[in-house]
Amino acid sequence: MAAATLVAGGFLACAALSASPAAAQDTDWVEPPASVPKAPRGDPTRNLDMLFGALKAAPDDTTAKAVEDRIWAVWLASGSDTVNLLMARTKAAIDKDDRVLAIRLLDAIVEIRPQYVEGWNRRATVFFLQKDYASALADLRQVLRREPRHFGALVGLGTIMQEIGDETNALAAYRRALEVNPRLKGMADKVRTLADKVDGRPI
Repeated sequence: MAAATLVAGGFLACAALSASPAAAQDTDWVEPPASVPKAPRGDPTRNLDMLFGALKAAPDDTTAKAVEDRIWAVWLASGSDTVNLLMARTKAAIDKDDRVLAIRLLDAIVEIRPQYVEGWNRRATVFFLQKDYASALADLRQVLRREPRHFGALVGLGTIMQEIGDETNALAAYRRALEVNPRLKGMADKVRTLADKVDGRPI
């Protein structure tokens, strides 16, 4: 199932649950590393194609993590000094737990640079922290339309689906994340556990 279809399918189900009192439990929401290497020069699409090929071929977890960090470096490169400044202010706001300000800053980022996937992805994260799952799903849909291999967004999608009790779509999202990033930390175990519950159910 395509990632964008997963998001679209889950969006309506989640819209009615955006004000659900159920608190987010400990999750495996994937965020960028604290520090990333310098983004490689050249065409970002070509760089990502090469890096995702290297990610699938990585012989061990250490190598995979190094490649994963380079992928994040490409995603985080906005190409705009203004967006970079706003992203830095967003981080500061999140660190201070000022989510209202963080969302205002991210609103500006996605308006200035709508093709910048990390603006949408970071805003989805803040919405998730606020338990506004409908808005988080809408932003994840924007991420996955632009970068269907965004394993962070796929894990976020799976996390939300699991939160609202849609384990079938959660499993599909997790499997897609594992397909694009086979050494994604803890994901193989999560897929196995959820598959036992979903695929093992009688028809």
